[in-house]
Amino acid sequence: MLPTIENCIAQTITTAETNDEKMKRMEWFDRAKLGIFIHWGIYAVDGVSESWSFHNNYLPYDRYMDQSKRFTASKYDPKKWVNLIRESGAQYTVITTKHHDGMALWNTKTSDLNVVKQTPARRDLIAPFVNEVRRQGLKLGLYYSLLDWSNDNYPNKTNTETRYRIKDDPARWEKFVKFNFAQLSELNKNFKPDLYWFDGDWEQSAESWHSKEIADLLRSTNPNVIINSRIQGYGDYATPEQGIPIVRPKDRYWELCMTMNDSWGFQHTDTNFKSPFILLRTFVDCLSMNGNMLMDIGPREDGTIPDEEVAILKEFGRWTSKHKEAIYDTRAGIPNEHFQGYTTLNKEGNILYLYLPYRPNGPVEVKGLMNKVNRIWVVGNGAILNYKIYNKNYWSEVPGNLYIDVPERVLDPSITVIAILLDGPVKLYRGSGQVITCN
Repeated sequence: MLPTIENCIAQTITTAETNDEKMKRMEWFDRAKLGIFIHWGIYAVDGVSESWSFHNNYLPYDRYMDQSKRFTASKYDPKKWVNLIRESGAQYTVITTKHHDGMALWNTKTSDLNVVKQTPARRDLIAPFVNEVRRQGLKLGLYYSLLDWSNDNYPNKTNTETRYRIKDDPARWEKFVKFNFAQLSELNKNFKPDLYWFDGDWEQSAESWHSKEIADLLRSTNPNVIINSRIQGYGDYATPEQGIPIVRPKDRYWELCMTMNDSWGFQHTDTNFKSPFILLRTFVDCLSMNGNMLMDIGPREDGTIPDEEVAILKEFGRWTSKHKEAIYDTRAGIPNEHFQGYTTLNKEGNILYLYLPYRPNGPVEVKGLMNKVNRIWVVGNGAILNYKIYNKNYWSEVPGNLYIDVPERVLDPSITVIAILLDGPVKLYRGSGQVITCN
């Protein structure tokens, strides 16, 4: 029997959360920096766009769902998946439990539309993954689509087909809301994730979704769970998609979700993979603005991961392993005017990290640095670098320009990182210059 919304809400205890309490709850997420997204479902069989292909009338709904008869997961190895994720340097992972097509990847008791009953896989695919994630010490995120275009009680199905309008049949809508609450209750009880990654909220309002009640329900038995922004105003962090923000987001916590090629799920014809360098460059761009990157993989229907994606994960592993100190314990760097590249600071603010996604044609320059420089070295290499300060005049408050020699022999094959130890928290000159008035 599906639980009533009223019973779900009655089980919750709503308390006002202070900023300090939220910071503590978000601490692991703030430090994690890198996560791996996994889009896996029946859409990988024919390599079509997940859910959208029938919603946008690119192919008939029945033909889309027919893929379930050929979804085998025959080579699915959760241990191998998590080994790769951990090797990449990611601290958390988010897996699709159910996309907009409604096909659940766990053994849900709320519906027959799941891989246990509808596919040759005939087993729960989420449970063994969760167990392996926990065993290897990573944080667990579960993706869940609030909307469900396959559910007869959901108002919308395709761009051209609407089953009903909520205002015309509120009782039918409440049936769907109860279904959502029941599925989320299962996920929360069975897997107790560290994070929920909601999607699909754009079709209804927070009031219709009962967004606040969903958040309260999840936290009633899982108080420290983190919720993303796609729940109509009741999330903890923003989720820009694909395109890196040009300016630092206003949100204290944010995460860029990005594909390795042009598709979230596996598509046979999509070979437009970004290079590891491009993706690493995007990653350090996120770091420089105090954000995380959630990088996606799309396994085949049998559970194998494409070689191109494996290679990217391994290159990330090489680079993150070498540059740990300049990743996990950093915060946003200095304004872009001061350095031609990406920067971060350590938590104390007295180590400035410079990321060089290029081969310097001469010394690299930092402008407006008012601190005394104690030491400069190459992260992951240890080489001490020579530097000089030019244009520092005793009569001017304007600091000189710092020029750092970066010899060819210390360059990383991808992105070189330089650390500058300062005499205290970073201080920057932000003025427009000064002219001599006396000498």
